[in-house]
Amino acid sequence: MAERRYPLLPGRRRRLRLPRPPRLRRGQAVALAVLLLATLLAAWLALRPPPRADPVVALRDARTAYGLGNYSAARNHALAALASRPQSRPALLLLARSYLQLGDGLAAEGALSRAAALHEPAARLAGLRARARFLQSDWPAALDAAATAPGDGEAIRAAARARAMQGDSATAAQDLLAWLARAPRDAGAWTDLGRIRLDAGEIAAAADAATRAQRLAPGDPVALALQAEVVRTRYGPIAALPWFEAALARDAYYHPALIEYAATLGEVGRNVDMLAATRRALAARPGSPQAFYLQAVLAARAGRGALARDLLQRAGDAVADLPGAALLAGGLDYARGQTERAIGDWRPLAEDQPLNVSLRRLLGAALLRSGDIQGGFDQLRPIALRDDADAYTLTLVARGFEARGDRVAAARFLDRAAIGAHGGAIAFASDDDAATLLAAARQAPGDPNYLLGVIRAQLAAGDTAGAIARARTLVAASPGAPAAQIALGDALAVSGRYADAAQSYARAASLSFDEPTMLRLVDAWGRADRPRDAAAALSLYLGQNPQSLVGRRLLGRLQVQGGDEDAAIETLEAVRRIAGNRDAALLADLALAYAGSDADGDGAVASRYGRAAYRLAPMNAAVCDAYAVALAAAGNLDGARQLAAKAVRLAPADPVIAAHARRIAA
Repeated sequence: MAERRYPLLPGRRRRLRLPRPPRLRRGQAVALAVLLLATLLAAWLALRPPPRADPVVALRDARTAYGLGNYSAARNHALAALASRPQSRPALLLLARSYLQLGDGLAAEGALSRAAALHEPAARLAGLRARARFLQSDWPAALDAAATAPGDGEAIRAAARARAMQGDSATAAQDLLAWLARAPRDAGAWTDLGRIRLDAGEIAAAADAATRAQRLAPGDPVALALQAEVVRTRYGPIAALPWFEAALARDAYYHPALIEYAATLGEVGRNVDMLAATRRALAARPGSPQAFYLQAVLAARAGRGALARDLLQRAGDAVADLPGAALLAGGLDYARGQTERAIGDWRPLAEDQPLNVSLRRLLGAALLRSGDIQGGFDQLRPIALRDDADAYTLTLVARGFEARGDRVAAARFLDRAAIGAHGGAIAFASDDDAATLLAAARQAPGDPNYLLGVIRAQLAAGDTAGAIARARTLVAASPGAPAAQIALGDALAVSGRYADAAQSYARAASLSFDEPTMLRLVDAWGRADRPRDAAAALSLYLGQNPQSLVGRRLLGRLQVQGGDEDAAIETLEAVRRIAGNRDAALLADLALAYAGSDADGDGAVASRYGRAAYRLAPMNAAVCDAYAVALAAAGNLDGARQLAAKAVRLAPADPVIAAHARRIAA
C-alpha cells in the first residue's frame, strides 16, 4: 500500500533557483561606472559650501546696483560682502540704505545698530535711523532721531514725513521746500514732497514734485512708483501701468511697486497678472501682509470665502488700518452670519468716513440684523431722509419700523421704496450749523477740510450764494486740490448753474478722475443739455476703468437714450450678470433696450424684464413707462395703455413718459 502523505505535514523543501543576473558587457560596465562617478561628482558639487565672495568685488557690485536703482540686488551684494567681511562699515551702511529704499525699516535699523557697534559716528547714522524709524511707523522716535542731526538732509526728510503722518502736512511741506532751496537736486526730497502732497490731496503739486524727482533720478524705482501713483490718481489705472512696469524693470523685486502694481492690475480686471505680482511680492518679502491682503481680495472675488478669511488672518494686524481690509473682513463675517464681528469691523471705519453712503448702508443693515434698531436708524436715517434715497435703504428702514411695531411708519417707507428716488443727488447734510463749523475753521486755517464742512452746511441751510463765494475762496487758495473744485461745482449745481458746475467738475477731473467726479461731471453735462460732452466724459473714464459697474451701467442708459439698443443690450446684460436681478432701474433699461431692438422675439424678452422691474417698484413712474413700452413691443397694447396711463399719473411733468404714452395710444 502506498504511503499516504498528509498536506499539513512538512515535506521536503525545494530549492529556489534564482535567475542568474545577466553579464554586463565591457562597454556597459564602463558606461555604468561613468554614470556613477558623474552622480557622485554632482552630489559633491551640490553639497559643498559655496565659495565666499570677494568682499571688495561684492561691495563694488552693491554700489553699482544701488546707483542703477536695483536696490534688491544692492542689498544682496552687500550681504555677500558682509558674509566675507562682517566688520565692514561701508557694506553695513550701504545695506542700511538699500533696506531704506526697499521700505524695510526694521532691517535697516538692524544694519545701523551693527554699524554703531563698530563705532560708526552717531551723527552719520542719525538721519538714516530717523528714516528707519519712520518706516516702522514710530513717528515720535523718527522726530527724536532727526532732532539730533538738524542739518542733515536724511533727517529733514524723515522729520517731514513723520509730521505729515501726524496731520501737519503744511509744516512738513514747508520744511522740505526749505531744504530743497539749499539742495534742489535732491531727488529723494522731491519724492518725499510729492508723497506728502499726494496724501494731502494736492494733486497738481504732487505731480510737479514727482516729475522733478523722476527727471533728477530717471532710473530710481522709488520716483517711478510715485509717478505711477500720481498718474493713476489723475488719469486712471491703465495709464499708470507702464510707470509701474518701468519701476519694476529697474528692480524686479521692489516690494512697494509690486504691491501697488498688483492692486492696479486688480482694478482693471487682470486677476491672473495680479496674482503673479503678489507672488513676486511674497518672494521679495516673505510674509508680506499687503500681498496676503491682495490675495484675499482675489479669493473673495472668486467666491472662496474660507480662503479669503485665511489669507486675511495671515496678513495680520499690519493691514488692520487699511479701509479696504476692514470692509472685506466685515463682508466675509456678514456672509457667514457673524453679524457682531462685521459690526466691529465696520463701525470704526464708518466713524472715520461719515459721508460714505455705501458703508453706512452696510453697517445699518448689520445693526438691524443684530437687533440694534436704534443703531441701525442712526446710520440709515441721513440716507433715508434724502430725496434720492435708494429702495434698499428705504426697505431696511421700513423693516426696522416693523420690528418696533410701527406699521404706519413702515408702510410710509415701503411706499417710498416702491416709488423710487424722486430727486437729484444733493450734498450730504452737516450735523453742525455753518457758524460752528466756521469757528472751527478759523482755529485751523491751514486745514481746508474745515472749510469744506462750512460749505456743506451753507448748502444744507440754503445759502447757495455764500457757499459759492466760500468755495471760490477755497479754489483760489488750493487750485491744485480736486476737493476744492468739487465743492465749487456742488455749490453751482445746487444753484442750478449746471454748465458752470460741469466746468468745475472738469477741472477736478483733470486732477483726479475718480468715480464720484465722473458721476458729477456726466450728470452736470446732461442737465446742461450737452449729451455729447457727457458721453465723452464717460467714455474717457471707462477707457481707464473698464471694470467699473457704475460706469458701464451709466453707459448702457445713455445708449438706450441715444437709440443704440443693440449696444445697450450688450452693456446692460454684462452688468446684470454681475449685479443680479434686484435693480429695478437696470431691469427697466433692459426692457427699453429689448423693446427698441429689431430682432425677432425681443419684444417678449422686453416684456419679461419689464414685468420683473414692475414687481420690484410698481409705483415708480420710469418702471411703469418701461413696462408699457415693453408690452407694446410684445403686442399687448391694452396692458401697455393701462401702464402708460399710470406712468403719466405718477409723473405728469415728464416729457419722455408723455411722449411714450401718446405713441402707445395712437
